[in-house]
Amino acid sequence: MATHTTRMLIIGSGPAGLSAAIYGARAGMLPIVVQGLQPGGQLTITTDVENYPGFRDVIQGPWLMEEMQAQAEHVGTRMLWDTITEVDLSDSPFRAIGDSGDVYEGDTLVIATGAAAKWLGVPGEQELSGKGVSACATCDGFFYRGKKVVVIGGGNTAVEEALYLTNHSQDVTLIHRRDSLRAEKILQDRLFAHPHIKVLWNKAVDHFVGGDTGLIGVAMKDTVTGESSVEPTDGAFVAIGHAPSTELFQGKLQMDGGGYLIVEPGTPKTAVPGVFACGDVMDHTYRQAVTAAGTGCMAALDAERFLAERDFAASKA
Repeated sequence: MATHTTRMLIIGSGPAGLSAAIYGARAGMLPIVVQGLQPGGQLTITTDVENYPGFRDVIQGPWLMEEMQAQAEHVGTRMLWDTITEVDLSDSPFRAIGDSGDVYEGDTLVIATGAAAKWLGVPGEQELSGKGVSACATCDGFFYRGKKVVVIGGGNTAVEEALYLTNHSQDVTLIHRRDSLRAEKILQDRLFAHPHIKVLWNKAVDHFVGGDTGLIGVAMKDTVTGESSVEPTDGAFVAIGHAPSTELFQGKLQMDGGGYLIVEPGTPKTAVPGVFACGDVMDHTYRQAVTAAGTGCMAALDAERFLAERDFAASKA
């Protein structure tokens, strides 16, 4: 067990955390990034990325995160592999304890813990997880090449995953509990125009049906008529959004009804001076890699200003 100290401690290593690290390192704060359970964040389970500025061609999510990490390390960031299990925000330096037993202390703290996929919570979901039920089409879609698959949801995530799955399957069904989608219009247009995707409207998943080899179907109930039915399938992808990873901060930082950390509007500043939140952990509206990176930059700049003002005040005392 060891104690690691830094001017800027960052929890999380997605676009937000690594952008904060790059700016913090360039400001001479020698940041430490504790990478967490999913180093690189959600982009490491995303294949094609075509909306991150600076690349005319489609790039791969894992590659982008590798490059961000390499850049952060190149300018002086220390990357440490650990999972934070406890934090103390009562005073600066802020303390975090890792699963390893190591202690991390930071004069400032940047929270970039991101978000995780939501599950339906219906029977059979967890039992068949990895046996036909998944929350990541880009991770597991390859295993269903040439097979029948369904996607559950109606937002951008669901439509994007359905479109992605057509790379592997010519039989993709989108199941949605309402009669219209919430996804952006351009995505809807692509979905409706695709010859290998059909949509089942007004269908709520009741449970997942398992067989000898795993998932064999999705049992549904019509939200209008109440009629029950089963859609046979080899794979089912739950795509109903994400929940922020804020369990560590329950009772220690202000959160909204969805569990997202509350920050001062237009900034990454939490109610605790010196503690900043960036990326999907505080953004329930945009949730894009580029906006996460932007708020990571903001967090580092504000952390630098916080320390400069504190150091100046101390020098005058």
